[in-house]
Amino acid sequence: MNPVIPRRDLLNFSTASLTGTALASLLLQDGVARADAVPGEAKGLPHHTPIAKRVVHLCLCGGLSHLDSFDYKPELAKFHGKSLDGPEKPETFFNQIGLIRKNDWEFRQRGQSGLWISDLFPHLAEVADDLTIVRSMVAESANHTPATFEENSGFRLNGFPVMGSWISYGLGCETDDLPSYVVLPDARGLPAGGTINWSNGFLPAQHQGVAFQTNGPPIRDLFPSRPLPDGLDKASRDFLAQLNQRQLESAGAEDAFRARMKAYELAAKMQLAVPDVTDLSKETEATRAMYGIDQEDTADFGSRCLLTRRLLEHGVRFVQLFSGGSFGSPRINWDGHEDVHENHTREAGRMDKPVAALLKDLKARGMLQDTLVLCTSEFGRTPFTQSSAFVVGAGRDHNMYGFSIWMAGAGLKPGMAYGSTDEIGWKTVENPVHWYDYHATVLHLLGIDHERLTYYHNGIQRRLTNVHGTVLQDLLT
Repeated sequence: MNPVIPRRDLLNFSTASLTGTALASLLLQDGVARADAVPGEAKGLPHHTPIAKRVVHLCLCGGLSHLDSFDYKPELAKFHGKSLDGPEKPETFFNQIGLIRKNDWEFRQRGQSGLWISDLFPHLAEVADDLTIVRSMVAESANHTPATFEENSGFRLNGFPVMGSWISYGLGCETDDLPSYVVLPDARGLPAGGTINWSNGFLPAQHQGVAFQTNGPPIRDLFPSRPLPDGLDKASRDFLAQLNQRQLESAGAEDAFRARMKAYELAAKMQLAVPDVTDLSKETEATRAMYGIDQEDTADFGSRCLLTRRLLEHGVRFVQLFSGGSFGSPRINWDGHEDVHENHTREAGRMDKPVAALLKDLKARGMLQDTLVLCTSEFGRTPFTQSSAFVVGAGRDHNMYGFSIWMAGAGLKPGMAYGSTDEIGWKTVENPVHWYDYHATVLHLLGIDHERLTYYHNGIQRRLTNVHGTVLQDLLT
C-alpha cells in the first residue's frame, strides 16, 4: 500500500464532509500528512540510508572557553599562576601572554555516563547522557571572521556555500510552504562576517538561509503594507506568473531570475504558514516555562529554541540559531578577552536552560532519534590569560589549536567524549578533528557521501569538505 496521499486527493476528500475536513486537519497537525516535499537539486541523493532527517545548529559566536565548560583539566589548578614551559611562543590574537589560570567553574561528572561538564551549564548537565562531546577540535584561524566562515562553510574566505545551503541543495525540504534552511540570528546583532554566514555562495540562490527576525514580524515585508481588496493579491500573482513564464520561454532559465520566481512563489505560501508556525501562544504554559520564555534572561533564546522545534515539526530541514552578535565593546557574545567569568555567566545564562529544554522536548516527542543537534564555536580560549607577563588576568585569548563542540541525536553514541587536548587544554594531542571531518560526519548522518555532493563552479568540482574530510566513525552507533 502506498502511504503517500497526493495533495489533490486529500483536498478533494476534505470537500466531501465536515468529518473529512477534520481528519485532514488532524493528519497535518500530527505530522501523518504533510504538504508536498521539495526535492533537492543534487542527483541520486541520498547516497545511503539516512539516520538524521533534519538539523539544528547552535553557533556560539566569539569563542566558548572549553576549559570552563566541557574539557576538564585538573592540572590547570596545579599550574595556576605559572608560566608556560618550553621555548615555543604562543601565537595569539592580541599577543598578550599572561600566566596560566585555572578554570572558573567547578567540573562534575554528570549522568550515568559520567561526562565531565562544568557548573557553567547546569541545565545541559542534566542531559549529559544525550551529548556527544568532541574535545579535540582544531581550526586554521584565530581571527573571528575567517574562523566563523570556516566553521560554517569549511573555507576561511567568503563566497563559499555554508553547510545549511549544501544540505538544502542536496536534500531539499519536507514541506513546500516554508524554506528548507531557516536562520534565527541573535536580536543583539549579526555574527562576525554578517549574513555571509548563511550564504548560498555559488549554489543556486534559492538555497541561501532565510533569516527570521527575532523582534517584530518574523519576516520583513512578507505581508502587504495596507489591506488589499479580496482577490487582488492572487490576481496580481497570477499575472506576474504569466509574465515570468513568458520571460523564461523567451530568454531561458537564468539562475537569479529563476530564484526570484521561486522566492515569490514561496512567499505566497509562507503568508499562510509563517503566522501559524511562529505563534508560540499555541504552546502550553508549561512548555513555554520549560523553555524559559517567562524569564527575562532566557526569553529571547527560549523563544527561538521553541520556534526551532515548531519549524522542524513543519518540515524545515536545517535551522540555525546564533548566540552572540556584533563584536565591539561591550562584547555581546562569548569573546571573553577581559573577563571570562563575567562574559560566560551572562551568555550561558541566556541559552543553557532553553537549549536543554529543546533537547528534552525533541526527545519526549520522539524527534531526537532522527534530528541532529549541533553546538559549535569558531574556536576555544587559551589556558593562559590575556594580560601582561607574570600576571594572572581575568580574560582568555583565542585558541585555534584545541577546543570543544558537542552534538546530540540521530546516529550518535550518546554520553561519550572523543579526543583530548594536552594537560592544560592548549593543543589537541589525541584524535584531532578538523571542520572538514565534522562536516563530513554531519553529511554522512543525513545519508550523504561528502565526496559525492559536489557542484561545478569556475572550472572546479566544489564540495563542502574541499579535498579533505573523514567521517568520524567512532562517534556513530
